[in-house]
Amino acid sequence: MPNNNNRRDSTSGDMHSAIPLESPASLVTAAMRCAIKPHAGQCIWLTGLSGAGKSTLANELEWQLNQTGRHTYLLDGDNIRRGLCHDLGMSSQDRRENIRRVGEVAKLMVDAGLIVIAAFISPSQTDRDELKARFNSGEFFEVYVDTPLGVCEQRDVKGLYKKARNGEIKDFTGISAPYDAPTAPDIRVDTSNQAVQNTVSEIYQHLRFEADL
Repeated sequence: MPNNNNRRDSTSGDMHSAIPLESPASLVTAAMRCAIKPHAGQCIWLTGLSGAGKSTLANELEWQLNQTGRHTYLLDGDNIRRGLCHDLGMSSQDRRENIRRVGEVAKLMVDAGLIVIAAFISPSQTDRDELKARFNSGEFFEVYVDTPLGVCEQRDVKGLYKKARNGEIKDFTGISAPYDAPTAPDIRVDTSNQAVQNTVSEIYQHLRFEADL
């Protein structure tokens, strides 16, 4: 009979440390995943101040894409902070980590052939540049929701801007923390001077032209 004394439990720490883990190449490529969909995977990233209208635009854009048979998923603070990033606070370091995690998830979804719509303040140009570098050419589209600060404050039903100006909230983007406006976004929109549907149509038409959706 075989000597079982020399066998290691496959769940033991020794076994895990003894065998290096490798990530095998998938037999199914990103191109193969896209081939069974009516579109290629891509990430549409909306950046702008709090109250600029990013989430409203993202929701309407996803609805329009869905209605035309595109496979989509929307990432924003609500669904990310409840799960993936529930352990992060609002410090500068935590906010950077939040964007990094979102970027990694978006990249996986794009590789799966989905159109990912992400709506985040993402105030740092450096962070956004690093994020974009994770994607292949043509996969990442930056939408700058360039709504004036005054309009964003008027829309603030939670009173966050007022609290920030009163010093009750620290490191609030646009008031006590900087926002690096994109220098060369793929799309720039301003929700203060046109209806949501018109703004989304502008984004949609641009994406159809650029991405051949």
